[in-house]
Amino acid sequence: MSSESLEKGYEPSGIEEKWYSYWLEKGFFSAKEKSDRKAYSIVIPPPNVTGVLHMGHALNITIQDILCRYRRLCGDNVLWMPGTDHAGIATQNVVEKHLALEGITRDHLGRDKFVEEVWSWKNNYGGAIINQQKRLGASCDWDRERFTMDQGLSDAVRKVFVRLYRDGLIYQGQYIINWCPRCRTALADLEVEHEEEQGFLYHIRYPFEKSTTGKDGLVVATTRPETLFGDTAVAINPGDERYLKLTETRVRLPLTNRLIPIIKDEYVDMSFGTGVLKVTPAHDSNDFNLGETHGLERIKVIDDDGIMTDQAGELFTGLERFECRKKALQELEALGLIVKTEPLKHNVGHCYRCKAVVEPSLSKQWFVKAAPLAKVASDAVRNGETRIIPQTWEKTYFDWLDNIQDWCISRQIWWGHRIPVWKCMECDQIMVEEEDPASCSLCASTDIVQESDVLDTWFSSALWPFSTMGWPDDTDLLKTFYPTSALVTGFDILFFWVARMMMMGTRFMGAVPFRDVYIHALVRDEHGKKMSKSKGNVIDPLKVIDNYGADAFRFTLAVFAAQGRDVRMSEGRVEGYRHFVNKLWNASRFALMHSLPTSPDMPLETLFSMTDRWILSRNRSTLAAVAGGIENYRFNEAAGAVYHFVWHEFCDWYLEASKPALYGKEGDVRCDTAKWVLAKVLRDILVMLHPFMPFVTEELWQALPMVQGSIMEARYPGREDKPSMENQGVENQELTDTSLMENQGVENQGLTDTSLMENQGVENQELTNTSLMENKPIGEDVTEHGDIHGQMTFVFDLVSAIRNIRAEMNIQPSMQLNVFMETADEKERSLIQENSSLVRNLSRLDSLLIAHQGREDIPSTSATTVVCGTTIHLSLKGVIDFDKEEQRLGKEIGKVTKELVSLCRRLSNESFLEKAPEDVVENVKAQQKMLQEKSDTLNSHLERIRNMRG
Repeated sequence: MSSESLEKGYEPSGIEEKWYSYWLEKGFFSAKEKSDRKAYSIVIPPPNVTGVLHMGHALNITIQDILCRYRRLCGDNVLWMPGTDHAGIATQNVVEKHLALEGITRDHLGRDKFVEEVWSWKNNYGGAIINQQKRLGASCDWDRERFTMDQGLSDAVRKVFVRLYRDGLIYQGQYIINWCPRCRTALADLEVEHEEEQGFLYHIRYPFEKSTTGKDGLVVATTRPETLFGDTAVAINPGDERYLKLTETRVRLPLTNRLIPIIKDEYVDMSFGTGVLKVTPAHDSNDFNLGETHGLERIKVIDDDGIMTDQAGELFTGLERFECRKKALQELEALGLIVKTEPLKHNVGHCYRCKAVVEPSLSKQWFVKAAPLAKVASDAVRNGETRIIPQTWEKTYFDWLDNIQDWCISRQIWWGHRIPVWKCMECDQIMVEEEDPASCSLCASTDIVQESDVLDTWFSSALWPFSTMGWPDDTDLLKTFYPTSALVTGFDILFFWVARMMMMGTRFMGAVPFRDVYIHALVRDEHGKKMSKSKGNVIDPLKVIDNYGADAFRFTLAVFAAQGRDVRMSEGRVEGYRHFVNKLWNASRFALMHSLPTSPDMPLETLFSMTDRWILSRNRSTLAAVAGGIENYRFNEAAGAVYHFVWHEFCDWYLEASKPALYGKEGDVRCDTAKWVLAKVLRDILVMLHPFMPFVTEELWQALPMVQGSIMEARYPGREDKPSMENQGVENQELTDTSLMENQGVENQGLTDTSLMENQGVENQELTNTSLMENKPIGEDVTEHGDIHGQMTFVFDLVSAIRNIRAEMNIQPSMQLNVFMETADEKERSLIQENSSLVRNLSRLDSLLIAHQGREDIPSTSATTVVCGTTIHLSLKGVIDFDKEEQRLGKEIGKVTKELVSLCRRLSNESFLEKAPEDVVENVKAQQKMLQEKSDTLNSHLERIRNMRG
C-alpha cells in the first residue's frame, strides 16, 4: 500500500469520530458472559450524574482504558463496566437551583413531584459526562451501562439494607452528627472538609452558684460562645492541681438563670485554655460522650436551619447562629464576664458540597455498625487477597478501618434510595422490608408511613462491583467477572468508596470485590499547584482534545503517571506529545512509500544486517518493557519505553540506517529484507502504542498491507494466551530491559522542550547523542541476544560524536566531511570497518579513514573527540573560516554576557526576591543557569578555534 493512502499530516478530529463509531458498530467493547478466554474486569468509578469531565476523570479513564485495551490485545475477555452515580446531595442542589430560576421550591412541589423533576433533569442532562468519556476513547461495554438508581441496583440496595438490619448491623439512634444547615442533611465524617481559619478563643467566666458579685467562678475557653445555652455542665480534670481545693459544686450559666454541675473527668485536657471545659452534649460529639457517662441532659439550641431555638432564651431565639455569637459576646462583655479574647487558628468543618460551616448537632439517624465489617475488609488486604498499589496507601487504609466509627447512612433529602422502613401510626410497629408493605405486620392497620430519609449515596456505591453484574441473582456475568481484576481510583475516595466496597463485597459475596486497587495521584498545574477556578489554572480536557487530539492528551497523562507522584499538566506538554504523534505518522508514511510486504513470513535470518538484528532485538525488549510496565501499573515507564524506542531508535536510527537498502542501493534481497523488518517493527509499534493512542494507531493499522481487520483484534506479541506478570510484587518489580528506562524521568527527558519535537521530516532529521546505553563496553552481553546492543551503541555513538562536532562548529548538515579514526582496540577497529558505509551515510562523510592509534600525520586543524577507545579527528580545513567563526562566537558571547548581567542584577535585588512570586524567581534562576551553561560552551568553542589556528 502506498503512503498516498495517508494524508500528509494527521488531523485527529474526523479520524477519532470515525474509528470510535466503527468500534461500537463492530462490538469490540462488548464482553462475553461465557467464554473460554481469561476474564479481565474493571468497574468504572461512577462519576456523578451532574458531572463534567475534569482532569482527574481524564487521568482515571485513560489509565483504565490502557489496561482494558492492553488486555484485549492479550486475548482476554474484557468487561469494563460503565455507569453513573445519582449523587444525592449534589444532584438535588443542582435541580433546586434550576427550579429557583423559575421561582419554584421543592417544598412547593412536594416530594413526588420534585423527584419527578430530578428524573427529568437526569434524563435530559445526565448523560453529558458519558459522551465526554467517549471522546477520550473509553472502550467501556456501553450496552451494560448502569445507574445507581436503576431498578436492578435499587433492588440490591433494599436487600442489603434489610439483611444488615436483620443481622443487627443497622440501627437507629440519637447521636451527634455533622449537619449542613444549607443542604439540611446529615453528613458522614468523610464528607466534612476541614479548613484552617482565623478565629478567636473567648475566655468566659461562669460564676459560682454562691457568688454574690459574679466575679468569682470558673473560666472556660471556647471558640463557640453561641452554644453555651446548651451547656449542661462544666468539667475539670480530677488531677488538675489548680482545682484540687475547689469546694463549689455548681456554676451559674451566663446569660441564663440556670445552674449546672461541675463534673470531674480525666478526658479534660488540662493544657488547653484554662483546663475547664464547657459541656454541650447536644452540639459536640466528645461532649455527647461525656454526657452519656455522667447522665447529663441534652439541650438542642441550634435548629436544622442554623437558627437559635427557644432554649436560647427570649433575647436570642430566632437569631442566625453567627449573629447570636455576636449578640452573646456583646451581652457577656456588658456583664463583665469576658475575661480575655485571644486570636486562634483552628480547623473549621465545611460541607463538601455547598461549603457551609457544618454544625455538630444531636439528631436521630440511621447507622451501620462498621467495626465487624471493617475487620474483614482490613484482613483481606493484610492477607493479600487484595493489593493496594502503591503499597504506601495500605497504612492509610488500615488506620481508617482499624479506628472506624459507626457510619451514619441517613440523609434528609428527597433524591436517593428511600430507606425501606415503615412505622405503623396505630401501634408504633417498625417494619423493615424489601417490598413495600400494604399494612402493619402486627395490627394490620393500613395507616403506615415510610421513613422520609434517603440513604447516603456511598451506600449504593458500595455495592457497585456486584450490583452492576446482576446481584442478588447468580448471573453468568457475576460468575465470569467477579471478583473484578482491578480498580483504578484516586486516593481521595479510598475511605468513601474503596473501603466500603471491600466491606460490602466480603459481606455479601464472600469474596473481595477486586484483586488490585491502583491509587493514582492528582493532576495539578505545571507548577504543582492544585487546579481551581479561583486560581484560574484549570485546564479543560475537552478543549485540550479539541486542540491536540485525544491520543496526544492520553499519552501525556500516561507518561507523567508515575506511582506516588502528582501529574503536572500543561498544554505545552500535550503539544510536545502531539509532535510525537506527528513523528509516528511521518515514519509510517515513509515506511508505506516502500511497498511493504503483504506476507508476515520472516526472511532467512542470515539475510538480516546488523541494524536489522539490532532493531528486532530492541523491538522484543521494548515489547516486554511496555507489557511489564502496564501489568505492574507503571504507566509512565511503559509510555517512556515505547516513546524512546519509536523516536530515538526506530525513527532516528533505524529508518536512517535502512535507507540505502530500502532505496535498492544494496540489492533486491537486502531491499526485501529491510522492508520486512520495517513492516514487522512498525506493526509491533502500533500494537504497543494502541493502549495509549487508540485512534492514530487504528488509522495507521488500516494502511498496513501485512495485517487484516481492526487493531483491536490484534494480539500483543509474546503475550498471547500467556500468564500475565500480575502478583509479582509491584513495589520491587524488575522490568525487562530496564536500561530502556534509566534516567527517563520525564522532567529530565527534555520531552517538554517542544523545540526538539517540531514536525521535522524524517528525511532531514538531525540527531543529537541519543544513545540509550552510553558507556557500555563493546562485546558485553547486554541481553540474551549477544552483544548486538553494545556493537550498535558503539557505532551510533561514533555518528553522534561527529554530529556533535558539526553542531558545535556550526557546520551545515549538508556539507560532506573528511574523518580519520584511530584506535588500538582491534574489536573497535573491526566494527568500524564492517560498518564504515553506515557511519559515512549517517554522518554525511566524504571519506572515512581507519588506522592504528599513534599516527603523526593528523592535521592541526582537526576537531577531535573520543568514543570508548577510538579517537575521531574531523578535518576542518576548508570547512570553516576561522576568522569569521571567531567573530561570530565573540558576538554571541557578548550577547549572552549582557543577558547574564541583567539576570544577576535581578537575583541580587532583595526586593525582587521578597516580592516576586516564587515561580517567577525560579524561572529567572533557570534562565540564569541556562545562559551560564551556554556562555561556558561558547567560550570553550572559542578557545578551541584559537588553539586550532595556533
